Amino acid sequence: MNLLAAIGCTPLVRLERLDAGLPVPVLAKCEHLNPGGSIKDRIALAIVVDAEARGLLRPGMTLVEATAGNTGVGLALVAAVRGYSLVCVMPEKMSTDKRTALAQMGAQVIITPNAPPSSPDNFRNVAARLAEERGWFLTDQFRNPANIRIHEDTTAVEILEQTGGRVGAFAAGAGTGGTLTGVGRKLKAMVPGVRIVLADPVGSALADWVETGTPGPDGAYAVEGIGASEPPENLHREVLDGAERVSDEDSFAMVRRLVREEGLYVGGSAGTNVVAALRVARRGDLKGPVVTVLPDSWDRYRAKPWMQGWT
Repeated sequence: MNLLAAIGCTPLVRLERLDAGLPVPVLAKCEHLNPGGSIKDRIALAIVVDAEARGLLRPGMTLVEATAGNTGVGLALVAAVRGYSLVCVMPEKMSTDKRTALAQMGAQVIITPNAPPSSPDNFRNVAARLAEERGWFLTDQFRNPANIRIHEDTTAVEILEQTGGRVGAFAAGAGTGGTLTGVGRKLKAMVPGVRIVLADPVGSALADWVETGTPGPDGAYAVEGIGASEPPENLHREVLDGAERVSDEDSFAMVRRLVREEGLYVGGSAGTNVVAALRVARRGDLKGPVVTVLPDSWDRYRAKPWMQGWT
């Protein structure tokens, strides 16, 4: 057994102070307790194992990924254990904590402008181009179906086991879309009437797309790792029942409450997810708890102004 066996099987905890007085409880899956500190450990291992099984990866090869940081950390962990090199392509808006951590883990970090998907300078386009030019293996988290499958086969199954199969709704943000699609697909197959809700930053185009089929205007927001100007291929609209728009201010205020009131040391997207989950729970039309995920740990955001302002 090695460290990779510790990925998954994370605790599901009730937010006892935050959900006080609500019609149904709110439960949070502590994905920040994975060995690499985020939910992305799951997909990093799944994508590599899948590529190995298909003969696409051999020890000594180089992995390349376009990442907001967390998938990069997960891939660095997997690469160290399995014998690969790693290149991470990141947009410049991502925290310096993430850049430093990835470099310390041995990854080569390439920073790109905050360019739209249509631009050749967009981080995903840069990663794809480097893979083609240099013969690296593109892990391709935004399109790789192994991303969806691992959440369907592990994250969702764990939630069903931990709740006894009683789930009223699942609410989460979408970076690649793998969590929402995979968990949502499994829950809908197993729990009649369950609602799957996108938690989306104000400024992201995805909430409009869920509601109308057309992406909304592309705006700026500070929460990292979720939201987009256009839907990723791994986010399947037919799985989704609605969307909740959450401001940066509300997200970051909720992170502070999670830290101070629940003892959960999590990052900004956890705040977005919990705000959305509490709103869904407050409506009182569900037959079970609202479940969400806490995607990553607070240690990769300490240099950001929103966290610096706590002291």
